[in-house]
Amino acid sequence: MGIGLRRYQNSATPSSSSPSSSGPPGLGSNSTSTFTLPDWKLDTSTAYRISKSWNSSEPATTRVYNLTISEVTGWPDGYNRTLTVINGQFPGPLIEANMGDRLIVNVQNNGVNMTTIHFHGLYQNGTNFMDGTYQISQCGIPPGGSFTYNFTVPDQYGTYWYHSHYSTQYMDGVIGPFIIHSQEEDDLIGAMYDYDQVVLISDWYHGLSEGYLSDYLASGNENTEPVPDNGLINGAAFFNCALTPGATCYQQDANRTIFNFERDKTYRLRVINTGAFAEINFSVDEHPLTLVEGDGVLIQPTTLHKLAVAVAQRYSVLITTNITSTDNFWVRAELVEYCFHATNPVLVDSGITAVLTYTDNGNSDTPSYSNNMTAETDSWGDVAANVLCLDLNNTSIEPMVVTQAPDATVFYRVDVSFQIGSYAIDLAYFNATSWKPASTSILYQAYEMLAPGLSSAVVDNNSTELLNTTGPLALGVFGGNQDQYIINVPDYEVVDILIRNLDDGSHPFHLHGYKFWVIGTGSGAFPYNEYGKFNTTNPMRRDTIGIQGYGWALLRFVADNPGLWPLHCHITWHLEAGLLMQFEVQPKMIAQFEPPAAWAQLCATQ
Repeated sequence: MGIGLRRYQNSATPSSSSPSSSGPPGLGSNSTSTFTLPDWKLDTSTAYRISKSWNSSEPATTRVYNLTISEVTGWPDGYNRTLTVINGQFPGPLIEANMGDRLIVNVQNNGVNMTTIHFHGLYQNGTNFMDGTYQISQCGIPPGGSFTYNFTVPDQYGTYWYHSHYSTQYMDGVIGPFIIHSQEEDDLIGAMYDYDQVVLISDWYHGLSEGYLSDYLASGNENTEPVPDNGLINGAAFFNCALTPGATCYQQDANRTIFNFERDKTYRLRVINTGAFAEINFSVDEHPLTLVEGDGVLIQPTTLHKLAVAVAQRYSVLITTNITSTDNFWVRAELVEYCFHATNPVLVDSGITAVLTYTDNGNSDTPSYSNNMTAETDSWGDVAANVLCLDLNNTSIEPMVVTQAPDATVFYRVDVSFQIGSYAIDLAYFNATSWKPASTSILYQAYEMLAPGLSSAVVDNNSTELLNTTGPLALGVFGGNQDQYIINVPDYEVVDILIRNLDDGSHPFHLHGYKFWVIGTGSGAFPYNEYGKFNTTNPMRRDTIGIQGYGWALLRFVADNPGLWPLHCHITWHLEAGLLMQFEVQPKMIAQFEPPAAWAQLCATQ
């Protein structure tokens, strides 16, 4: 069934990097062992520290990043496995830009599988073909192939990330942070903190994701998701190798991330859940968190002790290093096990930890990673367990920049469920449709159908439907494919989408191309008699929201960004089971896109 499976692959000691041989196993000692950073490991202590000297007000420019995808052997928590990585390292490099900049991201695929890169949370207004969604906005980059993403970021800033959007590939390592700076953000919150640090948190599996996927989608497995083996903080974690006898696991290299922070300073922690399945509660012992950003939206400062972060969500919190009780503190990323439908004997402790250690000047002989540095601090005891896997209460946070939600002009309801069908396979559905990747990109098909039609008489029935239909398109419009549920929005509209979760599990839904207003959320039946009475005065805006089991969310967005935009669950298993639908917005404008020839060539050669 794929639960807790551990594939003991690549058992030979890798030739490219030998594991550290010095230092005790260290299950409790506060001494530090010598650790040589292997070639495949990105040193996030420096690579993810964002310079406060970055000039956010400089004129717009073009920034070029080169990303090469390949496979390496690595051991992020000591357990040896194959990783799919960027530029030979895990996790991937930081991408930074200013609002208004042009980004040129050259991707070379030296891996064994297809790939794409999605820049999560970016609007891609006018460049829908650069959204990087496999078989929706583009065809895959084949092994040995390359593609250049070329787009601007004119009207957003904050904390984002990028990842492969091909099958389950990002679970194996194709991820990285994406930060957009702006003068407006600096003016609003720049004076609140002294240093800026990216913190990636995630669940982690000890085998290649594609192996778990085949088990998950097997006959007779009723949506019992594979349970992680561990979790990571900035690509590293401690793991007790004794739990996997017979496997290649390097206890001396089962290293926690160490955050060396200067005493009496305020740090901005940009927390990003880059995992596949688990909601994660993030906290720092004895340090209150001041929440100031969520999904690229600045928030009126709100203090809390633990922060629930669903898959793909991003938050910025401020902490001040002024505690006098000790110098070492646990940084906690607690996998919310209540969301799991099974157990994994390897996951004996879902409380993944790093160590925050104080220094007097920000410099220290303390290493960036250690398998035996610990802390004696206790977790916050005043926070109830998140037994319902609830998202952060969006009504308790208020955007710093006030934006009134306009009245909706159209309303759609979609129901989310899992259903057992042919061959006893349990698939996910929006209404009655379970998504599968089409034979070629849906946007490519739409462009081919629409562009000729606007220069001459439209004679194709499918083209006519794309241009004129308001609401769900007939299945089969795109190449006869019956697996694409698409709501057509032919003109400018303010769209209300009510998502009813008929499943017992929570789901983090992400809408590409937009930020939506969270008009309302709740459990049980949607209160139709309250529709029109919800708060529209500056409600929270974001691009990813968790919807609890048997709950609902009413989301509103202005359909002013032409293209084909997925709305999907960001739990990787659920996406691959079919939990994705699309909005086609302003098809007449799609016909006026000017995608590069290389984009069409990806589809022509697949």
